[in-house]
Formats: sequence, C-alpha cells, structure tokens
Amino acid sequence: MTLRDLEHTLSRAGVESARADILTLAVHASGLGAASLAARLDDDIDAERWFPALCGLANRRAAREPLQYIIGSWEFYGDEYKVTRDTLIPRPETELLVETAISSLPPRAAIADLCCGSGCIGISVCRRTDARCYSVDISAPALAIAEENARALGVCDRVTFLRGDVLTGDTLPGNAFDMIISNPPYIKTDVIDTLAPELSFEPRIALDGGGDGMAFYRAIISNYKNSLSPGSSFLFEIGADEADDIINLARAHGFSADIAADLSGLPRAALLKQDTP
Repeated sequence: MTLRDLEHTLSRAGVESARADILTLAVHASGLGAASLAARLDDDIDAERWFPALCGLANRRAAREPLQYIIGSWEFYGDEYKVTRDTLIPRPETELLVETAISSLPPRAAIADLCCGSGCIGISVCRRTDARCYSVDISAPALAIAEENARALGVCDRVTFLRGDVLTGDTLPGNAFDMIISNPPYIKTDVIDTLAPELSFEPRIALDGGGDGMAFYRAIISNYKNSLSPGSSFLFEIGADEADDIINLARAHGFSADIAADLSGLPRAALLKQDTP
C-alpha cells in the first residue's frame, strides 16, 4: 500500500482534494513533514508503525467526514482552533468578518459574538484588539470548546461565554455594545440535504436558517438592536444570494447595509449601520 493508493481511495469516494487530504492525514498520523511524505507517494508504507492509524483516518475521510473533524483542529486567521462535531468548521471566508471588525472598532470596544460556535470570530478580534467580547451560543458543548479555545489563545480574561437562544432574544448584559457580530445559520432548510456530504457531519442547528435562510438575521436585529450604543453596528456573514434580502431587512429596521465580497468575489459580509436622524 502506498500514499498514492490511499489518495486514489479518496478520489473514488468523491473527495476533490484527495492529494492534499491524504498528505495532511499522513502528517497527523506519522508526525513527519508534508514535504518528505510528498516525496514518498509511491513508497510501500505497510511496514510503517503509523500505517494502521493512517488507514483508519483515510477510511473516515473516504466516508466524507470533514478533514477538520478528523484532525480535531483547524487554522483560522492565523491561529489554531479546536473543532469537534459540536462546532461549525471555521472557514476562510469568515475571516472577512474579523478583518472588518478590526478595522471598524473603537479602542476598548464592547462586542458580542452571537452563534459563536468554536468562538473563532470573537477570539480572533480580541487577540488583535483590546476589545472585550460576550460570546453566545445555544449549544453547551460548543461553548465548552469555545472556552477551551479562548484559554489556549490567551484571551479568556476578555471573553465571557453565555448560553442563550438568539431566536428568543436571551438578553445580553447592558445596552452599549459597539458591534454585534454573527455568523448565524443561513442556509435554507430545504437546501441543506442537497449540499456536499461533508455538511451532514456539521451540527444542523449551525446551518439551518429557516425556510428563506433569513430567520436568524430577523431575530438578531429585532432582539438586539437596542443592545447597540448609538452609532454602532451589526456585522453579519451572509449567504452569496442574500445581499438584497439583508439590505431590505436592514432598511426596515433603520439601518443601512454595506456589503463586502470575499476572495471569491461573492457577497459575504454585511455591515449594518444605524441611520442617523
């Protein structure tokens, strides 16, 4: 058996990034460097002590379990985050929210990260500013992972974790937040089961945005607009087809909406600013 054989196994299972994934799994199983393993794609590895572990990992990936859950961690905005099947996988396009927040916040800002999952957004902002953050999620297991990430990355003294349901408007402490950030569930309910098999491993409550994908945006704006200080903002990740809907929703609540595109050129971040009288 060779690494190339395992690559072909993943390819036959429909994994598009089979070469990169098998090398990542081999690094994880063996502790060796990616470059040295890439030079050994056609070497027989049956006798390697790490071969059985690698086969187990490869079988999980061939079943379309996401690489991030198999490895147990993933990079986001230059830092390593623990991830489990209780948390949404951090994605590169979400880094746009962090960049937007960092460039928009005043000194010593008070922020909230709603539907925080692994905690990657609020933690990333706090690591690069002097902000303080309240991170909220309905899932107790996700919050436990987020707290672990905050401790590992050295910001546990400036991030407070709260369990709450943003759909019902569980209260944030105070009403003077400089920014409320959220990457909420925004996939339409009837679309979820048509997407890539990997998404079936992620928590459905972190994906399902209701019939039109907009349920969480409506709830968050309605429930938390009074938690913003005057002149402050909401910052949302949005689906590629939701820009017009979020603009109209913002206007209905007295906000303007600036839409920013991700590196693929797709609408991805919506900064909602309170209209001035």
